Amino acid sequence: MMLTKPKFWNQKINFLTIFLLPLSLIFIFIIFLKKKFTKSLRFKIPIICVGNIFLGGTGKTPISVFLAKEISKSGKKTVILRRYYKNHKDEYKFIKSKFKNLILNKNRISGLEIAEKSNFDVAILDDGLQDYRIRKNLNIVCFNQNQLIGNGFVLPSGPLRETLNALKNANIVIINGGKDKYFERKILNVNKKLEVFYSSYIPLNINEFKNKKLFAVAGIGNPENFFKLIEKNKLKLEKKIIFPDHYEFSKNEIQNIVDEATSKNCQIIMTEKDYFKVKHFKIRKIKFLKVLLKIDNQKKLLNKIKELYDKNN
Repeated sequence: MMLTKPKFWNQKINFLTIFLLPLSLIFIFIIFLKKKFTKSLRFKIPIICVGNIFLGGTGKTPISVFLAKEISKSGKKTVILRRYYKNHKDEYKFIKSKFKNLILNKNRISGLEIAEKSNFDVAILDDGLQDYRIRKNLNIVCFNQNQLIGNGFVLPSGPLRETLNALKNANIVIINGGKDKYFERKILNVNKKLEVFYSSYIPLNINEFKNKKLFAVAGIGNPENFFKLIEKNKLKLEKKIIFPDHYEFSKNEIQNIVDEATSKNCQIIMTEKDYFKVKHFKIRKIKFLKVLLKIDNQKKLLNKIKELYDKNN
């Protein structure tokens, strides 16, 4: 059964946060033991890890695809590596529609061995920050300004996969959203060598939805990010329909939503990732919001990554 994230993860400290705190302390201790006693392997292929601390919805995959495309332009044979999960098949197809070189494996180490044997020049780990078996050449940690670190607690009291101390091993932080000097200072106190970049999603087909009432459907890590993007662009959001991340939609579910939207003279709007999962149903009246990922100081970011090649050649 797939679950949505509990609301208290993004709220101030409450009863549930305190009640679950002993489990969080155990979780932190387990992470400590893993870091201390796990031997990390070094690979010949340069490895860029795009990961997160906040559980899901931070934009790792769009950043991974963006970097893979940009690095490939420089003549480097680049591959994206993902850990394989059975219920993520549609997402893998979506990634491959954006960038063809994709390796899926239940074991990331086996995947990296395949990448080396296939003579790739660079491997981008889409997720894997918490895989301590792999020595990465560059660690990029993604945050979304709408959530940042939520209530600041580690699972299950909060949404963090590990504490902010994980940033001590990071090189770059990318925050999706507006500039946040307070949060910058907070993370730079953990690691003064961090370089902080900001990204944003620029809607490309916003005119298709103007003057229309919208049913927004989302089955992603943090659906509120999608809804806020719609509202930010002053579109009329009539109803929000939320499904768990990686949700496998059925044709009947989508048809029922279409019927309700039609009865209320509304247009359905989805993320491109969700639309990719349902387009084979060939149901009309479903559209997705096309977005372009923009990274501030993009040239500086790519130069930072180029340093990786120089160190490994």
